[in-house]
Parts: sequence; C-alpha cells; structure tokens
Amino acid sequence: MTAPDAAGDGARARRGSGELRDPLRGTGAPLPSGDRPVPGPVAVLPGGAAHLVAAVEAGGGTVAPLGPDTAGIIWAHPSDPAGLEAVLAEHPDLGWVQLPWAGVDAFAGVLAAHAGRRFPIWTSAKGAYSEPVAEHAVTLALACLRELPEKARRTSWSARSGESIFGRRVLIIGAGGIAQEIIRLLQPFDTSITIVRRSPGEVPGADRVVTVDRLDEVLPEAEIVILAAAATGETKHLFDAHRIGLMAPDAVLVNIARGSLVDTTALAEALHRGHLAGAGIDVTDPEPLPDGHPLWTAPRVVITCHSADTDEMVAPLLASRVESNVRALLGDGAFIGVVDPRAGY
Repeated sequence: MTAPDAAGDGARARRGSGELRDPLRGTGAPLPSGDRPVPGPVAVLPGGAAHLVAAVEAGGGTVAPLGPDTAGIIWAHPSDPAGLEAVLAEHPDLGWVQLPWAGVDAFAGVLAAHAGRRFPIWTSAKGAYSEPVAEHAVTLALACLRELPEKARRTSWSARSGESIFGRRVLIIGAGGIAQEIIRLLQPFDTSITIVRRSPGEVPGADRVVTVDRLDEVLPEAEIVILAAAATGETKHLFDAHRIGLMAPDAVLVNIARGSLVDTTALAEALHRGHLAGAGIDVTDPEPLPDGHPLWTAPRVVITCHSADTDEMVAPLLASRVESNVRALLGDGAFIGVVDPRAGY
C-alpha cells in the first residue's frame, strides 16, 4: 500500500472542516445598488443549524431570530414549501432567501407565487455540489459499462465481460456546473462529448453543443447519456418510452439530476426487454422508489437511492455558498446561484 498523499489529505481535511471554496465563487456580476436588498440580520430556519450559523458569521453577517428587521433567511429544510410560504407571508420585506439544494423543484409553487417581484432575491446551491454529483455520474457510467450490476448479483464464476469508457461518445443533457465537472472528469478518457442545452452557446471542453430541439437527432449516436438538467415542466419525462427507444440498444443511461426527467416505468420495461446495456439511476420518480417496483428487478440497472451527494458531502459546500451570499447581502460581491422564479431554476 502506498503512503497517503499529504496534499490529498489536506484537501479532505479542508472539505471536512467546511473551508472548501464554492466552485462558483467569483462568478456573476454584482447587482446595481438599486437592486440590492437592504443589509441586515439573517435568520437560519428552521432550527438554526450550527454549520450554517457559522457560515453566516464567517461572511460577516449577524444571525438573529426572525423579526421585522430580518434581511434574509437561510431555509435549511429540504422541502416544506408551506412553511417557507408562511414565513414569507409574515415577512414580505425579506430581501434574500437561500434554498438548500441545487434543484428547487420542491419550492416551485412558492417561486412561481413570487415571480415578477424585485425581492426577495432567491439563491440555491446550484453548482455548489458539482464535484460529488459529477463523480457519482462517472461512477455509474463506469459501473454499467463494466457490467457491475449483473456481476454483483452473480453467485458463481463466469466469463470475463465488460466495456471500457475510453473513446466513448458521451451525451450530457444540461450545461450547468455538474455537466461542466463531468466534462473535466472525463478528460483522461478521451471521450467525445456532446452537450444538449436550452439555448445556443459554447461549453468549455465539449466537442459539440446543440439545443434541446435536436435531442432526437443526436440521441441515437450516443453510447453514454447522462442527465444533468433541472427538473421543470419542460423536462418532465424528457426521457419517455419514445426517447429511451431512440437510444442505441447498447447505450448506457445515467440519471443524477431528478427522477422526473425519466419515465421510470418505461425505463424498467426497456431494460426487461433487453434494451440498453445498462442504467445507473440515483434518482427516481416516484421517490423513494416503492418496494416491488419493476425497476428493482430489472436487469443491468444499479440504483443508488439518491446518494450522489450525502449530508456529509454537502454540508461544507452549502456553508461555503451561504458565506459567499451573506457577503453579497452586505454589499461585497455578487449573489451566487441566483434562481429565476419564472423559469424555476
């Protein structure tokens, strides 16, 4: 066994202590003074999680109970949109709300109700969890290519089998922080990467970028398809029976975005009839996936139960995002991970 790398140990220590820098820190433009919320105390709700309280203070802010002078809130509950709406109704002058996850679909109704208003400014953790989630996406792709789902279930020795990821044609749906981190992780494997996104534009490291209206055109040529897009009304069941059928019979599907992007029943049916070389699924629709669902017994599938980013992984990353956005609230820099209430992400 080789000795641990000192630099690697230091990096892990920094991550564990909550000192990891936000990958998106320094991006975005500061708001004009007239569009900035009035600085003031921040409330951490519900319960005042200690690591988030520390993050607010590290950003120069003051943590105080919710009151008439509260300028912003850190909403640490993973969902509870009704609770958040009640807070907003009682405190309509809040200038900033930080949500805990990269995906904000759980709060879609609250966001829509406040669309068109100047305040509050909404921010999420989008981009903050890119590293662990991208790592998981590549892990699932490798597991499927190496046939680990089937090999793990075997009870006797069998012939050697599996495929390499080197030189594969990879299609990534989405162009945000997770997609960009997947591109970085795939660089050593000499893959050819196509990005599918809503609007035209270059993505560093991608060989090709196409808009979503061309998805059906490029899908059949992909050997690995990775879903890394936001959950919206437009992306619900983006991969239905038709699109799953357009995929090459020996392609791999990986979903580390949201379960609603895939018609789970259609995927199970495709796998049971022998279509696709494998599927790596971290998120499902419904979630949790019910006991007895056909996907559990489908061949060539690995289901990782929404563990691409665990609480231990994301706590320091969210703290770093909160620290940056508290500084922005106080007039120092730009808000990071700003959410468009109309678009829902």
